[in-house]
Amino acid sequence: MPPLEDDRTGRLASAWRYVLALSISALAWSVTFLSATDADRGQALVAWLLSGDLFLGLVSFVLIRWRHRRPTWVALVLGAFSFVSISTAGPALWIIGSLASHRRWRLLAVAAPLNLVGGVVQERISMAEDTLPLWASIAFGVLVVGIVDATGYAMSSQRQLVESYRDRAVTAEREQRARVAQAQAAERTRIAREMHDVLTHRISLVAMHAGTLSYRSDLSADEQATAARSIEENAHRALSDLRSVLGVLRDPTRPGDAPERPQPDLRDVAGLVEEEVAGGMRVRLDNRVAAEVPAATGRTAYRIVQEALTNVRKHATGTTVTVDVDGTPDDGLVVAVRNAPPVGPSPAPALPASGLGLLGLDERVALVGGRIDHGADASGGYVVRAWIPWQS
Repeated sequence: MPPLEDDRTGRLASAWRYVLALSISALAWSVTFLSATDADRGQALVAWLLSGDLFLGLVSFVLIRWRHRRPTWVALVLGAFSFVSISTAGPALWIIGSLASHRRWRLLAVAAPLNLVGGVVQERISMAEDTLPLWASIAFGVLVVGIVDATGYAMSSQRQLVESYRDRAVTAEREQRARVAQAQAAERTRIAREMHDVLTHRISLVAMHAGTLSYRSDLSADEQATAARSIEENAHRALSDLRSVLGVLRDPTRPGDAPERPQPDLRDVAGLVEEEVAGGMRVRLDNRVAAEVPAATGRTAYRIVQEALTNVRKHATGTTVTVDVDGTPDDGLVVAVRNAPPVGPSPAPALPASGLGLLGLDERVALVGGRIDHGADASGGYVVRAWIPWQS
């Protein structure tokens, strides 16, 4: 649609210019023709006005179409025509305005005086008895050329202003598209991180209990039923968490079809630890935070503990884990998760490692302005320790 509108605007601009130039030429030719017939100047002048003058005027209207491609030749030819043809007045003034609007000052410095002199000469030839004094003719020509120059310059300034506005609009639209693309990429990354944090925890529980069923052949019927129920419960929770996380991808304009995704905080860490203990892990929680923790800070802390416990279940099954949480509004929040070194082979088959968990924690903590370190300690265990600003 915008290109069509531009074409229509261009055709309309050319149309009114042609109409204006034709009106000027027609008016000048009519006045000259009436003056020649009234003064009975002779058949030669009348014949020229009816034949040669009109022919050159028609040629000038054809040549004006090439004013942008060949401005120099068009300006010089129309200037020469103005010495002998009064009907070229419209195109001659048009080329003057065109040169001014495109800031072709050097060519304008030649074309404007040429057309001015040509107009004065043509007036002296065709209207010898009714001509103005020479100084008045020159002053009138300078006034007309000056008005045309000023009009062309003003139109050029207006056109540049419109083009600058258009460039700004295009730039703003391009920047908006870039911001949208960046926001979409950030949202995809956030959703991927959220899905990893939520689903890895649940699926690792399912895999651990399934591995127990396949590894332990001495389990009683009740123990097997308990493990099977744990698998079923965690599978249902994984589906529920997946549904909640993917809820942000649904159309927000559909009411009742966009469930909120889970937003755990520091208070949910205790429930997370209890869930791990119920699943067979040996986890001890020491939470010494007395003040109310901001939601964003608590959510980051929860994800750190969740990912650390998931990694322990994957790589150090059966070891003792300690979760320490401490901090104040002035000092920030410190979260430390340490597991003792594993003793003997793991009783369950190793779970597949994505390699994205700790990388996701590094990015998550960096985004809130915190710091995180993880690695083996002197005793052979593994420690994940993070500091988070209180207002993250």
